[in-house]
Amino acid sequence: MSESKAETATTKTAPRSKIRAPRINDESRPFWEATTRGELLVKHCTACGENHYFPRTFCPFCFSDATEWLKCSGRGTIYTYSVTRRGEPYAIAYVTLEEGPTMLTNLIDCDFDKLAVGQAVKVKFVDTGEGSALPFFVPG
Repeated sequence: MSESKAETATTKTAPRSKIRAPRINDESRPFWEATTRGELLVKHCTACGENHYFPRTFCPFCFSDATEWLKCSGRGTIYTYSVTRRGEPYAIAYVTLEEGPTMLTNLIDCDFDKLAVGQAVKVKFVDTGEGSALPFFVPG
């Protein structure tokens, strides 16, 4: 296998042709608007103190509607991951944010053979070209 094919098999960036803009509603609009500014938001429940993702009005821990937006550091660790090599290779992962919530995401701009559970990652926003950006993660 040539070096370029070997590199393609293990290292991927977000494929432009496959990035679709999310469906935005009133509840999720602040989250998606923040992504265009390079900010990752989660919801914080002022009733029980828990942070949660995916942002929604009601806390999934105590069912309170006393929630507010919290700007995250964008740093986390890989909880688990999976690499798919059939077709165009890609990696998905559950990333546990420093602020507590775990989110399902893609890992990009990395050597898939060097990924590890517990590895530090940071958010990298990929523009959809339609007024939002998707929060993917890279090693770091």
